[in-house]
Amino acid sequence: MASKTNEFNPASAAGDPESPFDHGKLLELASTRMPFGKYKGTRLVDLPEGYVVWFAQEGFPSGKLGDMLRTVYEIKVNGLEFLFDSIR
Repeated sequence: MASKTNEFNPASAAGDPESPFDHGKLLELASTRMPFGKYKGTRLVDLPEGYVVWFAQEGFPSGKLGDMLRTVYEIKVNGLEFLFDSIR
């Protein structure tokens, strides 16, 4: 029997009811827009990778926005942007 981990698995995110993946958070991430700065109004998932990398180097904002930007950073640097193709 395979052991379960907390690692993200795109295959299991597609419909496995036992998956720890939260579809609602993915939808929220896809619709949330940057509230300030040069890219104000741009969806977080559509921010340029270099901008998100800059936040990773300089420090993410505190709170929910920072958590969401950290997630976008991980998605972008790991080549998982395809996850948003069908929900943009």
